[in-house]
Amino acid sequence: MKKATQKEIATIKALFLEHYESAVTELKYSSLYELLVSVMLSAQCTDKRVNLITPALFERYPDAASLSVADLDEVKSFINSCSFFNNKATNLLKMAQKVVELYDGEIPLDEQKLMGLAGVGQKTAHVVMIEYANANLMAVDTHVFRVSHRLGLSSAKTAIKTEEELTKIFKNDLHTLHQAMVLFGRYTCKAVHPMCEACFLNAYCKTTQTFKV
Repeated sequence: MKKATQKEIATIKALFLEHYESAVTELKYSSLYELLVSVMLSAQCTDKRVNLITPALFERYPDAASLSVADLDEVKSFINSCSFFNNKATNLLKMAQKVVELYDGEIPLDEQKLMGLAGVGQKTAHVVMIEYANANLMAVDTHVFRVSHRLGLSSAKTAIKTEEELTKIFKNDLHTLHQAMVLFGRYTCKAVHPMCEACFLNAYCKTTQTFKV
């Protein structure tokens, strides 16, 4: 697939920032703890589903301290409509226990410390820091990966390598660009039946794939 030129990259960036100036996550949260839990649950699960699950979960476990001493089966019962809920429940407990043990129950807003928690990889850590601290970081989920490849912004085979390429070409405003690409991929540049006719980036699309609209 043809790569975007430097001029095209600059234009694509400007258009994303124009159309998604105040883009934020669609996950609903009221604290750093709730954000981290929500992001952990959102892996391979929709934000809409996570938002249905978390109100009762957070009412029962309002902070890391209460979650750290929770019964595993009870946690599973709150999140069992979420994909991979068994693993996620185990990781949530381990995460909370380490937060209590090492950080006095406060979620650390630091990339390496976050990645030291159970169930928190680079993408999750970056998403949390992007949303909560407007950190100049990029995170690549399935939407960002698809969009970046269709627009010729990256040809990398993995999410991590795609993140590196996007960080290199965009340099700044990464927190807004991440959110923009997530929303753009979710509602416009969809995996199936993308809204090509209504797309403000149609002229810059490099994909040779034919879509039925």
